[in-house]
Amino acid sequence: QLETLEQEEHECLELTPHPTEKTTHIVSHEHGMTVTRTLQEGGAEPRCHSFSYGRARLRARLLEGASLLLLRVLARRQTMPPGLVFPAINSEGDLCTFSY
Repeated sequence: QLETLEQEEHECLELTPHPTEKTTHIVSHEHGMTVTRTLQEGGAEPRCHSFSYGRARLRARLLEGASLLLLRVLARRQTMPPGLVFPAINSEGDLCTFSY
């Protein structure tokens, strides 16, 4: 019964003359999860986009951080079931699948 309560990801590209920073914050609440993405390019004002998923759409989905943890556990056990696929949410907050 593991559950992701909160996940934050920060990316920074130091490209001259337009550095880019992207932050994705995912937080669980009683109705589902809210994803907030912030993008700042160069000296422009940050752009923020937020959206939510209800509990029904998230059933059995893995967030990217949980997926990395699962990969580490499987590597430690030195086992990989054939055709292992999980419904997931990627770092952009999109619903997808992860295949191993």
